[in-house]
Amino acid sequence: MNNTIEVRFSRTGKGGVEEGKTVVCPFGVPVDTFLESFGRIEGGLAAVKVNNEILPLSSRLEINCTLEPVSLAGHDGAVIYRRSLAFLLAVAARERLPLRRLIVGHSLGHSYYYTFADGKKPGPGDAAALEREMRELVREDSPIFCTFMAYGEALALFEKNRQADTILLFEQRSESKVMVNRCKNFADLYVEPLVRRTGLLNAFELMEYGDGLLLRYPASGKEKLIKAFEDSPSLFSVYQEYKKWGNIMGVRAVGQLNRLVSERTVKDYIRTAEAFQAKKLAEIADRIYDRREHVRVILIAGPSSSGKTTTAKRLAIQLQVMGMHPIAVSLDDYYRSPGEAPRDEKGQPDLECLEALDIPYLNRQLLELLEGKEVDIPIFDFKIGQRRERGKPIKLDGQSVLIMEGIHGLNDACTPQVERKKKFKLYVSALTQLNLDDHNRIPTSDNRLLRRMVRDNQFRGTGGAKSIRMWPSVQAGERKHIFPFQDGADVAFNSALDYELAVLKFYADPLLRSVKPNMDEYAEARRLLSFLENFAPIPPQYVPGQSILREFIGESEFKY
Repeated sequence: MNNTIEVRFSRTGKGGVEEGKTVVCPFGVPVDTFLESFGRIEGGLAAVKVNNEILPLSSRLEINCTLEPVSLAGHDGAVIYRRSLAFLLAVAARERLPLRRLIVGHSLGHSYYYTFADGKKPGPGDAAALEREMRELVREDSPIFCTFMAYGEALALFEKNRQADTILLFEQRSESKVMVNRCKNFADLYVEPLVRRTGLLNAFELMEYGDGLLLRYPASGKEKLIKAFEDSPSLFSVYQEYKKWGNIMGVRAVGQLNRLVSERTVKDYIRTAEAFQAKKLAEIADRIYDRREHVRVILIAGPSSSGKTTTAKRLAIQLQVMGMHPIAVSLDDYYRSPGEAPRDEKGQPDLECLEALDIPYLNRQLLELLEGKEVDIPIFDFKIGQRRERGKPIKLDGQSVLIMEGIHGLNDACTPQVERKKKFKLYVSALTQLNLDDHNRIPTSDNRLLRRMVRDNQFRGTGGAKSIRMWPSVQAGERKHIFPFQDGADVAFNSALDYELAVLKFYADPLLRSVKPNMDEYAEARRLLSFLENFAPIPPQYVPGQSILREFIGESEFKY
């Protein structure tokens, strides 16, 4: 038996070993043996890629591999930093408030919102006491261990620590040894790598907000400053409403959803979840109807894979029930030809920027429609990259309202010639309220990425690796063109369905498994696969025909 392995270094920092250098090491050598070999890494070392899989620095190497440092200054490092901060707060809460369960919730700007399981607000001085404990942990520079425990041992530990939601996850998990993260007297289920020592986590802020706390973190891994807090009350209220509904239904963590699957009562839950979402759309329609004397244009926007198209179609039905005459118009039909579109930094047509749309032509047609004239709305043919010579004629009557969906809908620069009182702005996003357990949240971006991956494979034949590869540029476009305008919406609509990840698992699992270790996208694919393993699958046939989820998995009763 060969007791040695070959380790090749890739992308080392300043002062590190020469890139491409290969060394022979003992079998099972810890990664942290090579810390000096990586040299000085910008922002510090967060973790390491071993054959394109991100692993903790405490990992042991048992095969020939390529090592690549994961910097805290990069995207992956920033995610690790935030998750490590959440772990640090959990450790501090166990030390300072051992009798109260602190539960992570949704994100709000560059923050995570926390509440206590007993529903009570933080006591006087709780936030300050927790922050002091966190900073003391940072000063101590305590190690964060990633270790394995036997299944029964781990289960007993979480039972002893009263981590009920984590225990429920064990009903879906069946591995004989369980990875956990440990620091001082606290242990948590391993979800993703954490930094190796608490001393690296010196940039954060803890503040009271609403009925809970905000754990604030740097905007990116490159920064160590906490920016001034920017509130988003409308989005926060939507989150809170759905969180309250989740508590009422008894499904606020994945293990509780899994139990409904095992007890064969999940169909009833699906019907209730869909009815609740339909009720929210009906309430939005009521608000539009109340402003019917003025509103003539409904503008819908939101980040990728939010279900904007199905939302528009279902909203149109609700408006028809009230006697209104909704007419759908896509902002995409006002694209200029690729030859006329502005260029990005790579010299390619930038189809995401506002200037890619023919704004003067759009506004001219809108004004004509509002004056009661008949207009030929253009149809953009994406196969040939230009508008068709003949569009579709429409004319507004006294009950008509335009529904326009597109990424720039909330930006007033898109419709500058239309009076504000004639516009109703609707922001759509998939804001899941589910957690894995008390300390591990489900990022809304993961939900949308899985939606997009499944949809693009179903309808465009796109593989999993390509969807992952494109996602960073998609997110960059959202940060530039959509998120800055979300607070200007009249109302926000949550298109997430808390059962959907268990359905998406059915489609996404084979796509993620098609991404192999020799691909750059492997680390993200492995992370998502590990995440989905926590869900008991729900058969796609349980999804109603008019569900927003059908926009992504297919067989919708709507035409797209």
